[in-house]
Amino acid sequence: MEKLSVDEVKHIAHLARIYLTDEEVETYRVSLAKLFQSMDEIHAVKGYNEDILIAPWTEEAALREDQVGEMLTQEEVLQNAPSKNGKFIEVPVMLSE
Repeated sequence: MEKLSVDEVKHIAHLARIYLTDEEVETYRVSLAKLFQSMDEIHAVKGYNEDILIAPWTEEAALREDQVGEMLTQEEVLQNAPSKNGKFIEVPVMLSE
């Protein structure tokens, strides 16, 4: 693979919204060139783009129709709640202001 130009590295840095010094541009130019070379080697592997195996089976998932069942009462729902306040289940705060 050809070496990356300084302008290409600066363009990539601009797209990533990062500022690079001239020394960092040179460092990233070499590093990115090695990365792209490694990617080319992976793509060169025989069979890389041929029928990639995503799952070891070919059948579709067996789906069933949803069926409405018996509803739980409020007391049954609250029975196993670790923490409750009246008719509500208390949960830990996940967001703070």
